[in-house]
Amino acid sequence: ILNNIKLMNYIKPTPIQKYAIPLALIQKDDLMCCAQTGSGKTCAFLLPIIASLERSKKKTTTATTTTNVSNGNNNNNNANYGVAPSCVVLAPTRELAIQIELEARKLCHGLSTIRCVVVYGGASQRQQLRSLAFGADIVVATPGRLTDFVDRSLVLLDQVQFLVLDEADRMLDMGFEPQIRKLVLHSNMASNKQLTGRVCRQTLLFSATFPSKIQLLAKAFLKDNYAWIGVGRIGSTTNNITQVMVECPNKVGDKRSKLKLVVKALKTGPTGRTLIFVQKKRTATWLKKQLNNDERFTPIPAVDIHGDRSQSQREAALNSFRSGTCRVLVATDVAARGLDISGVEHVINMDLPISKDDFDSYVHRIGRTGRAGHTGLATSIYVPGIAPKIGN
Repeated sequence: ILNNIKLMNYIKPTPIQKYAIPLALIQKDDLMCCAQTGSGKTCAFLLPIIASLERSKKKTTTATTTTNVSNGNNNNNNANYGVAPSCVVLAPTRELAIQIELEARKLCHGLSTIRCVVVYGGASQRQQLRSLAFGADIVVATPGRLTDFVDRSLVLLDQVQFLVLDEADRMLDMGFEPQIRKLVLHSNMASNKQLTGRVCRQTLLFSATFPSKIQLLAKAFLKDNYAWIGVGRIGSTTNNITQVMVECPNKVGDKRSKLKLVVKALKTGPTGRTLIFVQKKRTATWLKKQLNNDERFTPIPAVDIHGDRSQSQREAALNSFRSGTCRVLVATDVAARGLDISGVEHVINMDLPISKDDFDSYVHRIGRTGRAGHTGLATSIYVPGIAPKIGN
C-alpha cells in the first residue's frame, strides 16, 4: 500500500488525511468530515479501509464474499446468495463513482486479496453483475443501482464493515435520502452497534460542504460518539483559486449576451483545460454547438456533459477532456461534485446558481480547479438586478 501511495505521487498527507486516517484506522471512529475541494478526501477514506481489509485478509483464509453467478473456479458460489462486500462507498453521480473505484484500484494494486467493483445506473446491468460474480470486497455505487441489486438479493449488506457516503451533503439533500435510509437502516445492513455474532459497521461521511440541517440528518447513520473533522472554514474555497466576477451588460442575461463574455474569457484566460457551468441541459448543448461552429469567432473544440447524455456519451466527453482532445467541457452541476480532472486551469460560470440556498454548488463548481496545491481561475458572469431566475 505504501508503494502504491508513492506511485500516486503522495509525498506527505494533506490535513484531512492527517487527521481522518488515524481516527478511522486506529480508533475505528465514525467520522463526519468537511474539507475544501481538492484536499484529498477520497484517499482519506480509502486508505484506512484498504489497510484494514488487507490486515483482516491476512488473518484469515476464508473469503467473506459469495457470488450468485458460477464461474467454475469459486468455492463460494451458491445460486441462493449474492455478493457480500466488506465495504460500500456511495456517490451521487456515475462519474464520481467511477473515479472513486479507479482510485481504490490504484491503492489496491498488487493486493490480490482485495477486489473493487463499481455499479451505477445508465449502464449495462449484465456487465456489472458479471464483475460482481467474481466477488467484491469494495463496492462503489450510486444509490439507485445499489438499491435495485439489494432488493433483488444480488448484493447482500450484512457483512458491510465500512460504509462511506462521499459528497454526503448532496446525497442527503437531493432526493437520495430515502434510498440511503432504506439501504442503511432497513436492508439488513450490518449495524453500527456491537452485537454478538454480527459485523459492526463503521460509517464515514465526507464532503466539502456540510450545512447544519444536513449534519442533523447525517447523525442518523452515525454512532453517538462520532468524530467531526473540519479543515479550513466550512463551505469555503481554497486560497489557490482566483475568483473574478464579470458583469453582463445586457440586464436580461440572455445566453447570446453571455456567449460573447464566455468566448472572451476563453481567449484571454488560461490556455489549458476549461470547465464551463450552465444551469440548464439545453443550454449546455447549445453552448457546445456555438463554440464548435459559430462563424463569428474561431471555433473552440468543446464537448458537453449533462443528464440527457447517455453514459457512453458522458464517458466519451470526459475522456476527450482528460486527454486534451477538447480543452473545453460544458456541464451542468452533474460535473460539479467530486470529479478530479487534473489540469483544469479555468472554471467559467456562464450561469450562476439561481437560489441563495445554492451557494454550496458555487463552491463545488469552482473547486474543480485549484486542486492538490495547484492554482486556478474562476470567472463568473453576473447579471445585475434581482429579477427571478437570472442567476444571482
